[in-house]
Amino acid sequence: MSGEKNEATETTFKAPTETSVDTSAGASMPGEWQRLLRRNALYVVAVVFLLVGAFGWLASLDSEEEAPSADNHALTDKAATSEVSTEVSRALTGVLSYDYADPSVSQKIVDNVLTGDARKEYDVLLKNLQEKAPGQKLVLTAQVQAAAVKELNDDRATLLVFLDQTSKRVDDKEASISAAQLSIEARKVDGAWTITQLRPL
Repeated sequence: MSGEKNEATETTFKAPTETSVDTSAGASMPGEWQRLLRRNALYVVAVVFLLVGAFGWLASLDSEEEAPSADNHALTDKAATSEVSTEVSRALTGVLSYDYADPSVSQKIVDNVLTGDARKEYDVLLKNLQEKAPGQKLVLTAQVQAAAVKELNDDRATLLVFLDQTSKRVDDKEASISAAQLSIEARKVDGAWTITQLRPL
């Protein structure tokens, strides 16, 4: 495969039809979660980075001159690539969704799929979310639009994920949608993929 251009494997999902975006200022949060959430319309959480499009990103990868690594299974192992893409997408959907009436659902998912720096920063976020979400009757629903696996080496993977997060509060006349582009580092532990780092782009 020497000299071939690097390609990423992409899995797409159906996008929601609602496109209204809330542009009011959000609360300040620490670390990578701060960068992900601070500019959202919610007081505590919601992603607001503009979706630039999976095809544009894949085109930039195609323009790279360096040869792909022989250890990058994202180029050769379709089953493994599909597995990590599906599991990470499912994990992000749960982590970035929240219902003030039943927060235990999100918490159980977080306990299973977040580790390392991603978990530490989420715990700080969660404390603030728990304080404000009940008063706002806040419901967040995340939906992954596309997930591209850039690198896959045995038990580690790097992905680019595009997602929408819908937010609804008691005073909102309609739900708001924010878009995000995220770089994800994942690690396979005991047969399951977990997210170790989450970085907005």
